[in-house]
Amino acid sequence: MDSRKNQWTDKEVEQHWDRVASVYVQENNKVKEAHDQRFKESVRHLELYPGARVLNITSRDCEANDYITRDQHDAEVINAEISSGLMKVAQSIRPYVKQVKLSGYSTLPFENGAFSRVLSLETLEHVAEPQEFLKELYRVSQPDAKLVLSCPPATSEIPYKIFTLLFGGHGEGPHRFPSSREVKEWLKETGWELILHKGTVLLPVGPVGLQNAAERLIERLQNTFISELGIRQFYVCKKY
Repeated sequence: MDSRKNQWTDKEVEQHWDRVASVYVQENNKVKEAHDQRFKESVRHLELYPGARVLNITSRDCEANDYITRDQHDAEVINAEISSGLMKVAQSIRPYVKQVKLSGYSTLPFENGAFSRVLSLETLEHVAEPQEFLKELYRVSQPDAKLVLSCPPATSEIPYKIFTLLFGGHGEGPHRFPSSREVKEWLKETGWELILHKGTVLLPVGPVGLQNAAERLIERLQNTFISELGIRQFYVCKKY
């Protein structure tokens, strides 16, 4: 497979999220602790400051907006989303957010150097052209920008199918979970300097105490095969 282009279109991704928009929040609430981990971990690495201009892409129900402004109330957050259905959900829950509709991931509707911080949570695995997407994030970032990106690794494909079979959920639609090696190659090729790679969420379901114990284990075993089993891999980068 050509890693520069997946076998679906961004439009198909948009259609999937439009279809599941009405159940998106309630399905995520079934695994609330694992779902919200992405926001808590992201804020730790964004290093927000007063006046930071943050691109949250893709924003879904804009929950990340609340975590960002709670950490730094003077930050300006632009929430970019491809699904009109999810934008309506976000507007109904959080009428105060700023949203921008995306027509695709390979061309973003922002000026060069518009943002000092970029947050991309569980998006890379869905885009039709991953490297073009990362190039666009680079283009719209300032010279000193920081990118915090997460996505599931290739090892999560089978657990995802088992989870969906047992618990249902909103589904992922068109996607391909890339290996950490692929993501690192893409980041390097598109101009991003990797500062930190970290595997997280070793156990996404079950008692909270057990999930926390699993998280302490994976924290101790970073840079091993165990860390690659975490269903949410974080990549913290800076523009160079």
